[in-house]
Amino acid sequence: MWNRRNFLRSLGLASAGLALKPLDSLAQKTAASKNKQALKPIVLSTWRFGLEANAAAWKVLSTKGKALDAVEQGVKVTEADPEERSVGYGGRPDRDGKVTLDACIMDELGNIGSVAALEYIKHPISVARAVMEKTPHVMLTGQGALDFALAQGFKKENLLTDASEKEWKEWLKTSEYNPKANIENHDTIGMIALDASGNLSGACTTSGMAFKMHGRVGDSPIIGAGLYVDNEVGAATATGHGEEVIRIVGTHLVVELMRQGKSPQKACEEAVQRIIKLTRQRGKDLSKIQVGFIAINKQGEHGAYCIQSGFNYALHDTINGNRLIDAPYYLT
Repeated sequence: MWNRRNFLRSLGLASAGLALKPLDSLAQKTAASKNKQALKPIVLSTWRFGLEANAAAWKVLSTKGKALDAVEQGVKVTEADPEERSVGYGGRPDRDGKVTLDACIMDELGNIGSVAALEYIKHPISVARAVMEKTPHVMLTGQGALDFALAQGFKKENLLTDASEKEWKEWLKTSEYNPKANIENHDTIGMIALDASGNLSGACTTSGMAFKMHGRVGDSPIIGAGLYVDNEVGAATATGHGEEVIRIVGTHLVVELMRQGKSPQKACEEAVQRIIKLTRQRGKDLSKIQVGFIAINKQGEHGAYCIQSGFNYALHDTINGNRLIDAPYYLT
């Protein structure tokens, strides 16, 4: 029998049904977003020399290899090139004429390895991986890092090329220490990759600032500064003036911003803005500083941003292949 109670009950059910429709639609959209097909594999690396490094990494990624192996093999190309004066063999020396190298590596499980102020070893990235896989430690430095490398079978070599030595001797005439933005006397190859299995890894390696004080260490071997990977979220790496990146723990910041829902592009932009704010608070000349970030997330979306023009990065994916891209920047 239809009565007032039945009428109200039916009205309530109808209203509830209407209220649930938008929620169902939202849930469907959320599920669709989670199931979005990731662009993979993909690899990004800093600067023009990243093109050759990407090509080596792609040989691993294109055959369903691991991101960890890809980033190591990729940056080793740059480390071994004597013409690249800010990384590895042929890198510019410190003010004492010593070529000291920094590197770190991080995989999808949070395993990390790092070396700093390492001399005589052409591939510090491989030593960093050995630290990660064969020791209970995260970082080895200086003589201890060299002793470990030699014990692991790495070859001791003179890394100071004739060109770098000549440039150092010319610098000694004035000993003026005035690093310039985008001259790549303080730059790094940082590489981050997402493999076909959906796992992330990263590597970062450098000879640091030219004519730096002996023992100076920048951001490159510091996990969370020069490189950070979180396999649930994304990965980021940095280049430029390492001291500024360390101040904000830059790559960890980028990844955490992506965790909060920001795109890789927006995350890189916010990290750069943090550096800009601190630089101005300290009364420093922003035009003399360059920092750039690159990042990717689990969907294979990428982003990049820097303080001023001049920074570029290499990107290799399955759609457009390997190409060099000028990063957007703050200063005009």
